Amino acid sequence: MTEQKDRELYRWLRLIREFEDRVSALDKQGKLMGGVYSGKGQEAVTVGFCHDLRWDDWIFPLHRDLGAYLVKGADPKRLMAQIFGKRDGFAKGKDSYLHGGDLPNGIFGATSCLGATLPVAAGMAYKFKIRKEDRVAVAFFGEGASSRGDVHEAMNFAGVHRLPVVFVCENNFYAYSTPNELQFGVDNVADRAAGYGFKGEVVNGNDLHDVMKAARKAIDRARKGDGPTLVECKTYRYHGHSEHDRASDYRSEEEVITWESRDPIFLWENYLEKRKYDIAAIRKETTEEVARIVAEAVTFADASPAPEGPEAMEDLYAMPIDTEAP
Repeated sequence: MTEQKDRELYRWLRLIREFEDRVSALDKQGKLMGGVYSGKGQEAVTVGFCHDLRWDDWIFPLHRDLGAYLVKGADPKRLMAQIFGKRDGFAKGKDSYLHGGDLPNGIFGATSCLGATLPVAAGMAYKFKIRKEDRVAVAFFGEGASSRGDVHEAMNFAGVHRLPVVFVCENNFYAYSTPNELQFGVDNVADRAAGYGFKGEVVNGNDLHDVMKAARKAIDRARKGDGPTLVECKTYRYHGHSEHDRASDYRSEEEVITWESRDPIFLWENYLEKRKYDIAAIRKETTEEVARIVAEAVTFADASPAPEGPEAMEDLYAMPIDTEAP
């Protein structure tokens, strides 16, 4: 890769981390609406899968995939307004960050029933195939959601019809507080792909190079009509399930420290340094840029108006399709 591309990827990693840290701080200050589910530590997964997608591809992120919104093209200011529950957010202040999609940028909003968007992703991919559109759907889910019935149904349907969809499992080893060994009997979630008739692959979810390599193969396979792929990214969330979960009763300090030593940003900085780039200058420039972007987003969200009562009755139904339109 070129130095410009390497630096661009570093910028995405750092912007997501800065955004996550600021959101966590704002939550502690009581400024946000709804729950906060930090993806700190998992940035390489969303950057690796979203940075090279086309504008008309679709992603289906989860509650811990704030980074996917940013990389796919969501305006940081509107994203922060969404988290604040303000009118300038994607849901116009009617819902929290968790449920906010950005349809013009191909981002489908998540639901509290984690994994329930996978059938929607399969349906979107089915539409791509029927219309012979050169587009791909990328659906994110956690290892906990992998035990849901609708997740199995989505993968089975996608396998039967060889749909252009990529299923990305962010395995951070805990479904809330339940460890992997109490969730499923196989060694890897990706082992299940064989039962659906398509390829499964396990990658280091903290290594951006590893994630990008797997993402590129899976997306290319989908575009060529070779069907779905299940990519399992082994990663780790530094925070608890949510900001109100300290996680100290089911995770040891040693475990957290071990994973923090494998931090995706640290690994990428090490790579940049090995490439003989001026890492000190890059770090300084990037730190200033992402701090400015996030500060501007917070200022925008803070100033955005709150929705008013009558607005609750708007946007209840989809607009009717004009059959007379060309």
